[in-house]
Amino acid sequence: MEQGESKKTVRTLGLSSFFNDLGSDMINPVWPLFLTRVLGANMAVVGFIDGLGEALVSLSQALSGYLSDRFRKRKLFIWLGYSFPIVARAGYALATSWQSVIPFKVLDRAGKIRGAPRDAMIADVSTHANRGTHFGYRKMMDHLGAVCGILACLALFNFLGYRNLFLIAALPSLAAAGLVIFFIREKPAKRAVYEGFSLRLIDRNFTLLLAMSSVFALGAFSYSFLLIYAQKAGFAVTTIPVLYLIFTVAASVSALPFGKLSDRIGRKPVLAISFFLWIAVCTGLIFFQTTAIISLAFVLYGFHKASLDTVQTTFASELCPVKYRASSLGALQMIIGLCALPASLIAGMLWDRINIAAPFYFSLALTLVAVVLLLLIDDRACNDGVRS
Repeated sequence: MEQGESKKTVRTLGLSSFFNDLGSDMINPVWPLFLTRVLGANMAVVGFIDGLGEALVSLSQALSGYLSDRFRKRKLFIWLGYSFPIVARAGYALATSWQSVIPFKVLDRAGKIRGAPRDAMIADVSTHANRGTHFGYRKMMDHLGAVCGILACLALFNFLGYRNLFLIAALPSLAAAGLVIFFIREKPAKRAVYEGFSLRLIDRNFTLLLAMSSVFALGAFSYSFLLIYAQKAGFAVTTIPVLYLIFTVAASVSALPFGKLSDRIGRKPVLAISFFLWIAVCTGLIFFQTTAIISLAFVLYGFHKASLDTVQTTFASELCPVKYRASSLGALQMIIGLCALPASLIAGMLWDRINIAAPFYFSLALTLVAVVLLLLIDDRACNDGVRS
């Protein structure tokens, strides 16, 4: 693919991510309140609906990655992934009971089928010299959309209410789907026999990356724990959303620089930086409970998420077999997603049964194991394959 067309593809996918996250984060801040106050759901139901959504994310990423490689198509899955939330958000606005929300929640989260094919497309049109930059740009637009979505929710909710806000939130996803349809050009793939993705096709280095990602994910509990920690440390409830906004802004402004840095100094050093940023967050919260340190922890957490999400995907796309890039990226995201549930369950048990610092100690131990696994990966095995 020509350089100009490659840049157009990356820019379009970045803008699509921006618009979709704008719509998502117009809803996310008030979603639990809608379920409980308007539809009468209890907290067990809220947990069930959100847990079901996260499970579907993991499975849909793996399935769409496999199908994208199987049929040698990317654009169709990306377009469907941005189209599903349009219908889902309109469905939320019309829901009359928490039971009627479930199929729309399933459809909304199934929109994540775009993830692996989209990331594979970015990797396909990139080279080793700019792949980190391209993934950093995409993540930057992701987080920037989230920032704008949160601000839009705060500005519009009192005027629109829940249902009208949900209807408005469908429009950014409509824009995202339109961008993919009209501005993404996918070259017809050459006919080839698809042999099927198998673990036998991945080498030692990609296996180590999967192991590293799994170990770290088991200790990387939900950001909700950080928010609750801040509240227990003395932050007023009304300031907690500001901490979430600080984290999101920090992730937005740092994703592209971290991607560019990985192009200059390599993927492993930036992943190591990401892990040490998380170590700094955990250490700071274990030993200090001051307003300044907790605020700084949310900034460092944003830097950590930006560097990890950007470079982990970049590294995986270069260590996996090019022919099975979407399948491999889908498998990585599925593994991380499946580890997310036990990670938060373990953290919650440690929090309740030992003390508030216990989840951070546990996460520190697993992070150090992940660092050791990272050191064992040979980054000279990175390929620069471009899909034909």
